[in-house]
Amino acid sequence: MRYVDEFRDGELARHLAAAIGSEAKGTRRYHLMEFCGGHTHAISRYGLGDLLPPSVLMIHGPGCPVCVLPIGRIDQAIRLALEHRVTLCSYGDCLRVPASHGLSLLKAKAQGADVRMVYAVTDALELARRNPERQVVFLAIGFETTTPPTAVAVQQAKASGLKNFSVLCYHVLTPAAMHAILENPAGVQLDGFIGPAHVSTVIGSLSYEPFARDHGKPVVIAGFEPLDVMQAVLMLVRQINTGRAEVENEFTRAVTPEGNLKAQAIVNEVFELRDSFEWRGLGALPNSAVKLRPRYADFDAEARFGVGYVPVPDNKACECGAILRGEKRPQDCRIFGTACTPDRPVGSCMVSAEGACSAHYTYGRFQGPARANARGDMQ
Repeated sequence: MRYVDEFRDGELARHLAAAIGSEAKGTRRYHLMEFCGGHTHAISRYGLGDLLPPSVLMIHGPGCPVCVLPIGRIDQAIRLALEHRVTLCSYGDCLRVPASHGLSLLKAKAQGADVRMVYAVTDALELARRNPERQVVFLAIGFETTTPPTAVAVQQAKASGLKNFSVLCYHVLTPAAMHAILENPAGVQLDGFIGPAHVSTVIGSLSYEPFARDHGKPVVIAGFEPLDVMQAVLMLVRQINTGRAEVENEFTRAVTPEGNLKAQAIVNEVFELRDSFEWRGLGALPNSAVKLRPRYADFDAEARFGVGYVPVPDNKACECGAILRGEKRPQDCRIFGTACTPDRPVGSCMVSAEGACSAHYTYGRFQGPARANARGDMQ
């Protein structure tokens, strides 16, 4: 199988939509959060929301690593580049995230900072090897999916005695954010989660058991293709209808119960939990991010250059925080599509390729008929 066309078959999608429509009870609402930004873009790109009955409400979650990074962290990276004159390497999504004083990493580059876009941490590592006179810092961002490559790069740098390479570690953890969403008493109503695909290949399906066991919320791990998402919705509807709260794995072609044990071991060797880390929209969450262990402290850019973190409030006009918590939709933000567009982003949700605002704007879903909002009220 090619694992692409088979999961984009229109006829199968219509059959799944019919099954969801027949099994979703019209007397209740199904509030389902797709945690991952990849799922958000799949739903918008393929118009999956139009195939679902009105009683099934898809709610965007905080599964976009660029989106959840607070302004103060971008400021920290900019200070490294402008004041300490390091060569700062970053994924492309981070370059345009608005920071304080009208800056971004891209605008800092225009002011003379040596900011470079890379496609992988290995690009930054090679740059450090080729330029021993330059201090090269990799802006390490992402959930559990991108943490293992960073860990391997740090191991390689240590093994080769590389003195001019370090990482600004912003790796965050998926389960901690899911817990924060569920434990917020004033938060959005949820009946179940569509679990992330790539993250789950690393941490495994067993990592979601506490949400089913302790919170009574079913989780269905799904791939990123449209039929993956539709099948996951059907599986969640069936669990909710029968009063079950279990972890089910739709993405069996890639996800196992234990996950990638080798990757987990490498991450545990290099990183340890931070006591607390601030997320945009969620605040400071305990044990929600990682930092380098003491034996790898020489590769910690925060410590090496003495750049502390200073919290910065979000732009008052931007609703990114509420969107990341699932409490609002992109079109509920008064500057969405007007003052805030992909060309002129005000918030990170409009910048990232996994951001909810970017998805809605890019695929024009905000122009469609009004659906129920996250709290279940009809517009």
